[in-house]
Amino acid sequence: MFSPFQKKKEQQQSREDLGIRRDLEEPQEEVSVTSAKAEQSDEPSGSILINKGHMDKRSLDLVFAVEQMIKAKQHVEMSHNDLQDRLGHANGQIDRLNRDLKNLGKVIEEREKSILDLEKRLSDKNLKVDQMMDDYRELHSTLSGEVEELKSVIELERQNYAGLLQKHNETTADKNKKINELEEKNTRLEAELSQMKQKFDALRQEKTHLLNIVNDFTNRLTSPFAPNTGSIDGGSSD
Repeated sequence: MFSPFQKKKEQQQSREDLGIRRDLEEPQEEVSVTSAKAEQSDEPSGSILINKGHMDKRSLDLVFAVEQMIKAKQHVEMSHNDLQDRLGHANGQIDRLNRDLKNLGKVIEEREKSILDLEKRLSDKNLKVDQMMDDYRELHSTLSGEVEELKSVIELERQNYAGLLQKHNETTADKNKKINELEEKNTRLEAELSQMKQKFDALRQEKTHLLNIVNDFTNRLTSPFAPNTGSIDGGSSD
């Protein structure tokens, strides 16, 4: 999977390679034409150079031109060899760049797959986060309602507790008051009971004394009539 930028870059590199090859092919064609002409004039040039002193100006100009062509041929051959070396080096660089480009394309493809995978995972996580946020909002809304309800219940219970505490305090106060009153009454009754016991003891002693007096009086009254009583009893029995 390559991006449009990489495709444009490959098209531009292919165009540049075609331009280099055309530039190299044109000097090669010129060199081949020049070498053909020079080969045709090699054999006469040797003889011309040998008989150079017997030539006229036109021939000398021709010979000079041929020599210049030979030098140009040599220069072109050197340039050709240099260009061949540069072409070989450029081809090596192109092959290396093509290999690097293929490797880079594979790396980019793997990276794009990784990016797609990460985007998918990120999308899934975003969906989960959105779901969790929705759940949180719903839970927060529910808990807010429950919290408000609990606050109302707590406030009501607090008021009830305050009322019960007040009643308890009042009841405790009344109870303590009644206990104090009962203790006072008990103390008073104990005092009255002690007085009544004293009076009862006095009455009992007085009663005992009176009983003793009555018994003594009774005994005195009955003692003179004892013999008569016995004779009466004896006569009746007879």
